[in-house]
Amino acid sequence: MGYRVAIVGATGAVGQGIAKKLQERNFPADEILFLASARSAGSKVEFGGKEFTVEEAVPERFDGVDIAFFSAGGSVSKQLAPEAVRRGAVVIDNTSAFRMDPDTPLVVPEVNREALKEHRGLIANPNCSTIQMVAALEPVRRKYGLKKVIVSTYQAVSGAGAAAIGELGKQSEDMDNRAGAEAELLPVKGDKKHYPIAFNAVPQIDVFSEDGYTFEEWKMINETKKIMGMPELSVAATCVRLPVVTGHSESVYFETGNPSADAAGIRESLHAAEGITVMDDPENQAYPMPLFAEGKDDVFVGRLRRDLDTPGAFHFWVVADNLLKGAALNSIQIAEALIADGLLKGEDADGTRQHSDGDGHAVR
Repeated sequence: MGYRVAIVGATGAVGQGIAKKLQERNFPADEILFLASARSAGSKVEFGGKEFTVEEAVPERFDGVDIAFFSAGGSVSKQLAPEAVRRGAVVIDNTSAFRMDPDTPLVVPEVNREALKEHRGLIANPNCSTIQMVAALEPVRRKYGLKKVIVSTYQAVSGAGAAAIGELGKQSEDMDNRAGAEAELLPVKGDKKHYPIAFNAVPQIDVFSEDGYTFEEWKMINETKKIMGMPELSVAATCVRLPVVTGHSESVYFETGNPSADAAGIRESLHAAEGITVMDDPENQAYPMPLFAEGKDDVFVGRLRRDLDTPGAFHFWVVADNLLKGAALNSIQIAEALIADGLLKGEDADGTRQHSDGDGHAVR
């Protein structure tokens, strides 16, 4: 028997990506509910060659739902995710609302799948730029250890939503007015100033905190430590927005603390890792680029080389589709792991599932 699934934020890029990946991966769903805000309710989405009407996400729609994917913004998740859990669903949340909650697992299945055993009905999907970095670093950590990470990101505008993609396209049409192009969204829609992204690089993603780091940078710092279970790990980040539609790139410097570590051993561990594609042939100019990672599931790693001054330290270049592994795909991999490991809420050892009646009482 398949599962009853809900997608909250079904009209957004991540919600649509989740629906597409559910179909591609033959996810065992008997029914999918497409939910969104009242503003988007009534719109149509296509799935499996059929057209479905998007319904308003209200607490009652989660009755009988086994798995609920949330990608409609932090405020929606804070309001509705606890309601969905109370009604028997396991929520996989794509927002930052619960990521640093100590009672909520923050999971990249290739890195810390075992954390799913501690879930209480709610699991957080990490920030897109964090996911690809920790996926690439985990094989290194397992083989040689990990002491320090310094990352600079080069992030696509799709991370800021469909409107940002539209603004990039509009600005790109006017080569002669690059500095004066109309800008309303980036770096942050609600911040005081806005800058063109076309023909530009903007060293701000999210708003600044008092210490000079942006919240995007703090996400990478704190989430990396939590996912890897290493509160002592030294992490620093600088996050930059580039005029790329889809695909985040990262330059990562890392210290293993192990002077015997070598590039050949790291390369071998990356080749053996699930979900990693090594593209590292400088002689033939083969290295990852966002244009060619778009639409692909894997995290791509290249430009691996030792640091010239610090023993046991290295650099590599990491690229992934931020809407797939950075969001939709990782969410579905979490759901697949929950099913495979028998960790769905209300599921008995024999595979029989229970649901809540809305008051927290289990019913078969």
